[in-house]
Amino acid sequence: EVQLVESGGGLVQPGGSLRLSCAVSGFPFGSNAMSWVRQAPGKGPEWVSGITSAGTMTYYKDSVKGRFTISRDNAKNTLYLQMNSLKPEDTAVYYCTPDLYATTPPPGGQGTQVTVSS
Repeated sequence: EVQLVESGGGLVQPGGSLRLSCAVSGFPFGSNAMSWVRQAPGKGPEWVSGITSAGTMTYYKDSVKGRFTISRDNAKNTLYLQMNSLKPEDTAVYYCTPDLYATTPPPGGQGTQVTVSS
């Protein structure tokens, strides 16, 4: 059974930081590119960032470039998203999912809520 368990979200003030984690099991994590996808209230899901299977290449949505950093630890089957200089428009539920440019959350994904507000 594939399991993707996100954590690390919360309420943070504008300009603050959060580090999201995604613990993966049930499929060969180290052989798969991964993405972070987010869905803001009342909006459709959007791709945020992707990383290749070995972690050698990373890709970002323009609006998060320079603020977010995606990384992975294949020994721990864990994906990360370091988010700095957070803005209110980053408020969303964040999901991890296989694929480099995924545009939808994984089926049944729980996600982790990130709220940026003063």
